Amino acid sequence: MIGRAKYANVLGVNVSAINMSRAVAVAMQWICANRPGYVCLTGVHGVMEAQRDPTLLKILNDSVMNLPDGMPMSWVGRLQGFVSMDRVFGPDFMLEICSLSQTHGYRHFLYGGQPGVAEELKQSLEMKYPGIKIVGTCTPPFRSLTPAEEEDVIAQIHSSSPHIVWVGLSTPKQERFMAQYVDRLQVPLLIGVGAAFDYHTGRIRDCSPWIKRAGLQWLHRLLQDPRRLWRRYLRNNPEFLGKVILQQLKLVLSSKTAINH
Repeated sequence: MIGRAKYANVLGVNVSAINMSRAVAVAMQWICANRPGYVCLTGVHGVMEAQRDPTLLKILNDSVMNLPDGMPMSWVGRLQGFVSMDRVFGPDFMLEICSLSQTHGYRHFLYGGQPGVAEELKQSLEMKYPGIKIVGTCTPPFRSLTPAEEEDVIAQIHSSSPHIVWVGLSTPKQERFMAQYVDRLQVPLLIGVGAAFDYHTGRIRDCSPWIKRAGLQWLHRLLQDPRRLWRRYLRNNPEFLGKVILQQLKLVLSSKTAINH
């Protein structure tokens, strides 16, 4: 199927062996095919959450694409032989698709963010990309939707007929939402972009390209919001590194054993 042919195995998570241009091309192909699906963007946090939650692991592995949102994803992929695999940063991916929408006429729905953020993002995107079609916004409550709220959201999305619903919640909440509602919404693409809403409305400051390429964007984020993020990074980053080293050692030993036999 489109976008699922090749992936790197990052601790059991199938991360698409892809780069930005190819990811955009696959997304456009999927929209043209007009079948419902969802796209995840996964970094260290998502991979480590999936280690503790088999349901999340299945959700990630069932996606149309599970894009390498962090540099460590592409580093692991290159070690596994995917030399052209490169980071696809969620906020940048969103802008690439929005830019193409000016000529392709894609309709967008914004779901997520703090109160007022989705509407502010709508205005920002309309200024940046004249002619873009933002057909609806919704800021859900932090709790689970009630049955009435659920029906309202589904009706709102159905009536606006978007090609893409951008889901700006957080991991793993946004992945669960997309997997739960993909069949009921019948939208070509639900795309979970996490903090992209906050990046594109100025609530989170972006960092220099060299910081991103060095795999240090997590540190830039941590310095902006240490109270909320320090536990996540202190727990996840060392554990991820240790598990990846063990995984790579096992792969090397397995390949040597196969050669010797």
